[in-house]
Amino acid sequence: MNAADGMNYAPQGKPQPVVKPGEFVFSATHIDHGHIYGMCNGLTEAGGTLRYVYDPDPVKVANFLKAYPQAIPAASLEQVLEDPETQMVCSSNVTSLRGPLGVRVMQSGKDYFSDKAPFTTLEQLQSARETAAQTGRKYMVYYSERLHVEGAILAGYMIDQGEIGRVISVTGFGPHRLGAAGRPRWFFEREKYGGILCDIGSHQIEQYLHFAGEEDATVQFSRIGNYAHPEYPELEDFGDCSITGRNGTTNYFRVDWFNPDGLRTWGDGRTFILGTEGFIEIRKYINLASDTLDGNHVFLVNGKGEKYINATGVTGYPFFGQLILDCLNRTENAMTQAHAFKAAELCLQAEAQAVRVSGPES
Repeated sequence: MNAADGMNYAPQGKPQPVVKPGEFVFSATHIDHGHIYGMCNGLTEAGGTLRYVYDPDPVKVANFLKAYPQAIPAASLEQVLEDPETQMVCSSNVTSLRGPLGVRVMQSGKDYFSDKAPFTTLEQLQSARETAAQTGRKYMVYYSERLHVEGAILAGYMIDQGEIGRVISVTGFGPHRLGAAGRPRWFFEREKYGGILCDIGSHQIEQYLHFAGEEDATVQFSRIGNYAHPEYPELEDFGDCSITGRNGTTNYFRVDWFNPDGLRTWGDGRTFILGTEGFIEIRKYINLASDTLDGNHVFLVNGKGEKYINATGVTGYPFFGQLILDCLNRTENAMTQAHAFKAAELCLQAEAQAVRVSGPES
């Protein structure tokens, strides 16, 4: 796991299998973002069996096989979709292609696990919603900044146990390191990556809905800008957004590509959760100016006092085992389909109505 490179950040946990080898088989296709490694790590640690890997670029396949030598290179996407053993297809395709691929996967009778962001247009979302309803297949999304961060998982448990009362507000900060030299060309083409609120903003909106227990919400305002990267005119290097939930909770988040090179990790992601009886702060990836490079710092303050917990190794990553069992049992314990789609919808709406605050006219 490369702590300095967000694009290839792929957490590894202790194996916690929920099935025996061969009971849940998945394949990976279109390796356009390093998150595919985190997705495959989570599924294999939960007992999933990786079968095929496909990408039109043989170099990407070769690199993937170094990490997962058990995978079988497929000659085509059709070979994966027609494989009777594969139950789920995972993909980190170019963002604008994830939705159409997901529709094909579900139409083939398989569940789909997409990297975030899962769509770049509301039309893609609507098509996926209709196909999921028609086929009964799942369109799940790797919202990794909650699902693959033990500090965030622990915070969720604390909320469920009533440690801070009823959640009324969630504030998130998601600075990322750009690392432009290591990014593919499509990353800088807005039509393909969808804009910053659609892209890394998806993490923030999804975790707000989860922590606040909201099933629907309204985007109040959103802003985007390109402050410092004129060489990439279609890049948005800053975005922020305010949301109000149906139940009256509030959310504000800021995302950007200004993570300084002097920080030892790729981003100082933080989440603040305010409840009626206390609050939680999650320092996801680093505690600034500390002696060690680690994350998962959780601070809890309520009527009982102050508490600090380093959540590393405490919770594991239960989402992946729950997802496997959901696919086998057709349940919705890991994440409901409505939740996955609602987070994506709000991201797209935030991006569509955003006011540009800096940079050339879009």
